[in-house]
Amino acid sequence: MADGNKVVKVGSPERPLRVAIIGSGPSGFYAAEALLNAKDLAVQVDMFDRLPTPYGLVRGGVAPDHQKIKNVTMVYEKIAARPAFRFFGNVMLGRDIQVDDLRRHYDHIVYAVGNESDRRLKVPGEDLKGSHSATAFVGWYNGHPDWRKEDFDLSQESAAVIGIGNVAIDVTRILAEDVEVLAKTDMARHAVEALRGSRVKTVWLLGRRGPVQAAFSPAELKELCELHSSDLVVREDELKLDEVSRAALEKDPEAKKNYDLLVQQAKKGEGSRPRKICLRFCVSPTELIEGNGRVAKMKLEINQLVADGKGGLKAQGTGQTEVIDAGLVFRSVGYHGVPIPGVPFDAKAGHIPNKDGRVLDDKAAVVAGAYVVGWAKRGPSGLIGTNRADSVLTVKAMLEDVAKLSAPVEESKTPEAALATVKARQPDFVTFQDWKLLETLELSRGKQSGKIREKFTTVAEMLEAIKKARQEACLVK
Repeated sequence: MADGNKVVKVGSPERPLRVAIIGSGPSGFYAAEALLNAKDLAVQVDMFDRLPTPYGLVRGGVAPDHQKIKNVTMVYEKIAARPAFRFFGNVMLGRDIQVDDLRRHYDHIVYAVGNESDRRLKVPGEDLKGSHSATAFVGWYNGHPDWRKEDFDLSQESAAVIGIGNVAIDVTRILAEDVEVLAKTDMARHAVEALRGSRVKTVWLLGRRGPVQAAFSPAELKELCELHSSDLVVREDELKLDEVSRAALEKDPEAKKNYDLLVQQAKKGEGSRPRKICLRFCVSPTELIEGNGRVAKMKLEINQLVADGKGGLKAQGTGQTEVIDAGLVFRSVGYHGVPIPGVPFDAKAGHIPNKDGRVLDDKAAVVAGAYVVGWAKRGPSGLIGTNRADSVLTVKAMLEDVAKLSAPVEESKTPEAALATVKARQPDFVTFQDWKLLETLELSRGKQSGKIREKFTTVAEMLEAIKKARQEACLVK
């Protein structure tokens, strides 16, 4: 029996720091890495994910034709192999376990839950059939269980993507790319089959501000310029810069690369390929127009850039409008967090309120033992690598708090006690070893069909495959 009366330093070999990380995307793994690498700290890390599969947006968000980016999972595998790390997949906070359960078994909780919802346009017609979020489309073609059953009418000849960030570029590229190129990747089988029947010939890519303010990276833009199946069409008149944009261009090397690429592309004109990507700047959708019971057209307002009072520029409507054909619409105007029962949430900002990664309650007071990383901390910004520095900063704040922490040696704060609760609440939890069995099956299925990987796309399929693989490997949980 543990001595519940003996108070010792938390983080010592006698009383390791117990940390639960909710979410297994990049920010969660980088938080685990920072904790496990901390000097003079005995720590035990348990990572939870509501899906049986780890890696978050690396698996469910990164485009299938960006396989090099997905190689970052090799880093996460090394973290997961550490003796002080455990993975509990198919365990959802708020459904299978509650915040109070975590507080009982862990000293600290790190929320690495990302932004799982999307922002809306708030214009008439947004809810018409054929109008979707980019989040849904990305999840669908990546085989995410949440979006497996989505239906996108690819018989439409004209599609519109609203937004000019990297996700919007990915959606546009998937719509415009030769499907046989995508068929060799890890794109979900149902998406490949649907895209083979696509009749989309024109993709409108629409930004409310100008080329200097575009959020896409030069690498993503360059890919659009180099597609073999489509021409990127850029209007020279929309590349004219005001003084503020010109000054900003000189201070931002990435924006300068983007602008130079756009100028070069504009000179090529319409091109001769069968599909067209029509990139427009300084336009905002004001209405999605119905036709035959679904979205058929889109009304755009032409914008001008005006000072925002903060040294930058914002889009302002001019009252001048135009209408384009758009039988399929994807909004990609930002992400928004989803509230978790028992966890503070800033509904306006769309993420968990915090100061330096320490979670704050509705009175802006620090919630003891609660921390946040990644998009749930700062909103949807940055690339995968951005999350490492962000997670390190949160862990630094946590370790400052740990230095002041002493506690009894309690049976409730042990790996065995936490495991018992998980088993009782969700017997079908998935370990990292289980995930590796599933991954082996996905890679084998992919090899048989001439592609990188053939994903399982429903939770039920995943759990059944794991069960059979355990039996074949003579593994007993």
